[in-house]
Amino acid sequence: MSYQDMFFSFLGGLGIFLFGIKYMGDGLQKAAGDRLREVLNKFTSTPLRAVLAGIIVTGLIQSSSGTTVLTVGLVSAGFMSLRQAIGVIMGANVGTTVTAFIIGFNLSAYALPIIGVGAILLFFTKRKLFQNSGQILFGFGCLFFGLKLMGTSMEPLKDLPQFNDLMISVSHHPVLGVGIGTMLTMVLQSSSATIGILQQLYTQNSLALGAALPILFGDNIGTTITAVIAALGASVAAKRTAGAHVIFNLVGAIIFTLLLTPFTHIVIAMTDVFHLNPSMQIAFAHGLFNISNLAIQFWFIPQIETLVKKIIPGTEKSLDIRTVELNEDFLYTSPSIALRQASNEVIQMGNYALRALSATKDFYAKPAEDTKDDVFQYEEAINRFDVELTEYLAKIATVELSQTESQEQAMLLEFTKDFERIGDHCKNIVGFVEEACELEQKQRNKEKRNGNNSNQGRTTLLLYDDDLVLLFDKVIKNIRDALSILETDDHDLATKILSREKEVNELVDLLRRKYFRLMGKGAGRAADSVLFIDISSNLERSSDRTLHIAKYILGNVYGFKTPAAYPQQLND
Repeated sequence: MSYQDMFFSFLGGLGIFLFGIKYMGDGLQKAAGDRLREVLNKFTSTPLRAVLAGIIVTGLIQSSSGTTVLTVGLVSAGFMSLRQAIGVIMGANVGTTVTAFIIGFNLSAYALPIIGVGAILLFFTKRKLFQNSGQILFGFGCLFFGLKLMGTSMEPLKDLPQFNDLMISVSHHPVLGVGIGTMLTMVLQSSSATIGILQQLYTQNSLALGAALPILFGDNIGTTITAVIAALGASVAAKRTAGAHVIFNLVGAIIFTLLLTPFTHIVIAMTDVFHLNPSMQIAFAHGLFNISNLAIQFWFIPQIETLVKKIIPGTEKSLDIRTVELNEDFLYTSPSIALRQASNEVIQMGNYALRALSATKDFYAKPAEDTKDDVFQYEEAINRFDVELTEYLAKIATVELSQTESQEQAMLLEFTKDFERIGDHCKNIVGFVEEACELEQKQRNKEKRNGNNSNQGRTTLLLYDDDLVLLFDKVIKNIRDALSILETDDHDLATKILSREKEVNELVDLLRRKYFRLMGKGAGRAADSVLFIDISSNLERSSDRTLHIAKYILGNVYGFKTPAAYPQQLND
């Protein structure tokens, strides 16, 4: 085999291996459902539970990097504290050893049949269970087929004097091996790929155990690059999470590089006891290293948290977003308490919708990336509340309810959808403002090219309009009053919402007429249309959502309980 063929075979094998890992992980994630993020979100109240959550999620998705990216996102959104995140990251390092043990079984001879069975299930069945199973098998087979190709291409390396000299240098200078493992994992963006390559080389006697272990230690440092990339441009909390990941893995690599000789002896002893094959020997060493590193550093989580806060200074911006708090035990024992819980969570969801719209107004006034992130994080929280509340309220509907309870359940479900739509409108408005800014920038560039550098108006957004700000304020006031009447049943506030809704509609008409006047004078631009028409329409629809709550309260005054029975004047 020529060097060119070796290179192409290795490259193709690596590509198939990485695809297999990713595809298998995606299949496992689908089979497990969409609850993996919730596992990280909910079951991390103590350091031990956080570690276990990290192990479970990483074992399921077959990617410590994926778990770390999820964790960075949760910390950035305020769903998880830095201390909880450190525990998850520690667990993720242990969970990722599952891949090495899978590789250790050496099923390369069955790779193609496994791919074939997976393809049949994937493409010739319609049930989700079979399709997900097919995806897992297909990825599983690709993993071993890629390993086989890489192993075949790397086998001639043991006869190369240059490669042998390098491995001898690594055996004598472990730091060199740590550097090789770090760089290789950074380039491949997969610690599993690096371990897989290491297992193949060790199986072929291309390198000794004393050279393989330092590379394995470096692999743990290299895998932190994914978290660092995910934290770029993110919040201070997210950057600190990535920093904690780097510290944990770096300290572990340093400790075990210093203890390389006794660690090597332990691995050799365990190999004799369990009769491990070479590939499984590397997997065992990887698992022992990560579990031992966890056992050592688990007790220093508070110190790691303190250290990373000193290294990455700044004030953490907390949006104070919490998880949904619903107890299913009350569903069948006390539906009235279950409804009260749901009502409290709907109000909390409405508070996030209120904050989202306030942040959207700030983004309109002064577009900034951190304000945009706030809107998106609130919208994500709203969506999560929507999913869980909808499921919970649907379960309440299956138990025996009184007529009043049944009506309350229906209305809470309605309000949930109202607040979810407000979140969507906020996200839409952010997009429209960004579009308007882009159009405005193009206009400025065009004027500059034509020699007009007057650059009059604001430096952030020239299309700022006081009437649109007033519209924001009125809609925000309507949402705030709607939340108040959910808690107090204040009929006067409900009447004010109906009255203010007319003012909102009048303002929307005013903004539309203003744009048409600009167009009539030849001064209207596409960017004006985006702001005056699209944004005002989304604000109007957001305000309309508060009418359901006002009409529900006022309906009680007239003796009505359901939307269908509201007085006609309230529906107009």
